Order: sequence, then C-alpha cells, then structure tokens
Amino acid sequence: MTAHIFVPTPPAAPAASNVPAPRPAPGKPRPRPRTPGRPRCERGASPYEGERLRPLTRGQVEDRLQELGDLYAKVSGGGPWAWNQARSAFLRHLAADTRRPGFSLLIAETTALTGCAYGFPAGGAGPWWTGFDGHLPGSLLSCAATGRLFVLSGIIVPPRVRREHPDRAWNLARRLQRRLLADHGAALGVTLVDTRDHRALETLWSWGWRSAGDDTLTTLPPGPFRVLVLAPGR
Repeated sequence: MTAHIFVPTPPAAPAASNVPAPRPAPGKPRPRPRTPGRPRCERGASPYEGERLRPLTRGQVEDRLQELGDLYAKVSGGGPWAWNQARSAFLRHLAADTRRPGFSLLIAETTALTGCAYGFPAGGAGPWWTGFDGHLPGSLLSCAATGRLFVLSGIIVPPRVRREHPDRAWNLARRLQRRLLADHGAALGVTLVDTRDHRALETLWSWGWRSAGDDTLTTLPPGPFRVLVLAPGR
C-alpha cells in the first residue's frame, strides 16, 4: 500500500500570439510595466482559509463515493480510458481503507468539494502492515504499539495546492494532514511512497514530511519504497 498523492503537473501555458496588445482608452494612464523580481508580499489571510474542513462518517463516505471519485478524476487528469481505469482503482483503494478500524476521511469544501485526505491509526499488529513489512524502523514500531501512529493513506488536492505556497500553514494539504493527526491524538503520521515516484516524494517533502530515521532529503534508502513521517503541527 503506497500513498495516493494526486497532484498533477498543470498544462503548459499557451504560446504567445502575434496579436498586438490593446491600447488604453483615451484619457486613462497607461499601466506601468511590472519590474521582474521578487513577488509582492501577500497581505491579510489566505484566500484558501475559506475552505471548510469536516470529517465524514463511514456511511457518508459510502454515500459520496461517486462524488469522491469525480474529485479524483478531476485532479488526476488523463484521457477517458486512463481516467476510468484509475478512478475505479482509487475507489477500490478507498473502499478497502474504510473497513479499517479508526478510519477517518476529511473533506475540504466551499460551495463544492475541493479536496480530501484519509487514513487510519496503526496498531502493533494487523493487516495495516501490508506494504510496510521490512520498511519501518524500530522507533515507529514502538509508536504503533502505543496506538499513536497514524497512517495517512491518501491526499487528493488541486494542482495549485502543490504549486502555491506549500510551506504555508494555510496550504490546504497541510491543513488536512494536520487536522487528521490532531483528531486522532497521533504522535506521528506515516506514509509509504514508491521511490520511483519522485513527484510524490518532492510534494510530500514540501508539505513537511521527512524520511523516517533520515534528516536528509537527497539520499534514498535502498529498496522500492520510502517511509515518510510527519510530526503533528506541520
């Protein structure tokens, strides 16, 4: 089981056309060109703080599976055939996780569903070990034995959450993962990522995740998977 981090790279901007820019209306000053350099500092609260986070019960998740699948499809992109195949795989993955003890799913919404994150607390033993076998250091095993290790199984957010201010506390992914850990009183979050999925690794690092037992971000441990951990409040 590896993390589902759905943050596709946005399409390239269209090439500039040869149509000349419109002239300002008579009597109005011509706008001054922006000088390249550092972007202006943002003032006030983040515009994304308007997204409300709330948990869904298992029954509500089942009732909204198709809507959650639509959110995944909108975020993941791809052609119609790949869209249907991946959407079905995502819904199977989510349905399996909902049956785990302590499963929790948070949604973010304004007037529509904009994102979600989900996971479950890890126990000292049990089926949650699938995929983690041989990859967890002893410190995480002891944390799991106390019931304070939380497996973050999936984060689904729009592309702009990856691109824009991933280090800010109000970044939607950070808000979702922080709330999941707080709701469960977790001492640590954990997830498993394929080492070949460089984009997912870089994205999680930008959201505050770190390699388990490794403070560096450049040297990957041997093996097909990498365990990442997240401290509460990140």
